Amino acid sequence: MQRKPLFDLVRRLLGRGLSQSEVTAIDHAIDAMEGLSEDPVPPVPSLRVSAAGIQLIKRFEGCASKRPDGLFAAYPDPATGREPWTIGWGATGSDIGPDTIWTQAQCDARLETDVERHARDVRKAIGDRPTTQGQFDALVSFHYNTGAIGRATLTRLHCTGRFDAAAEEFLRWTRGGERVLKGLVTRRRAEALLYRSGR
Repeated sequence: MQRKPLFDLVRRLLGRGLSQSEVTAIDHAIDAMEGLSEDPVPPVPSLRVSAAGIQLIKRFEGCASKRPDGLFAAYPDPATGREPWTIGWGATGSDIGPDTIWTQAQCDARLETDVERHARDVRKAIGDRPTTQGQFDALVSFHYNTGAIGRATLTRLHCTGRFDAAAEEFLRWTRGGERVLKGLVTRRRAEALLYRSGR
């Protein structure tokens, strides 16, 4: 971009010359604007999971193994029949085993804590890269399920702005226990759809 005509215009509008600090400030503003495309992908202002993101996670995690007394029991990994033991909205960890029993309130509280933890991981992985709310929500759902945001190719593609290629990568994460799981295929498709939504 030729800058002299712009500086000449500013001088005429002001009716005076420009100080060095003014020239520097205008230069920095131009530099920042030159890095923008005509239709940039906005950053997620809060980098928090939206209601749509929470609903997506709830839809696929389910709050499973509800007992007749209204409490929830832990269950083994569906793919292997072994660890990790899971309870509520897909919660796992060293505090959860075959004898773990929770109330609905405990399941909901753990979901909130776990979603925030996974959102922090995603924020760390993508840094300040432009990210729509839908993209952020999809990445958090993916990470909540796989724990792979730090090593996934889709994260690298997202960070370099290759959004279509990143969306395609979701479907590479459909295996559990060495076999493709129908539920994971459905989830990855839903995450990719949300990622592409532009919202």
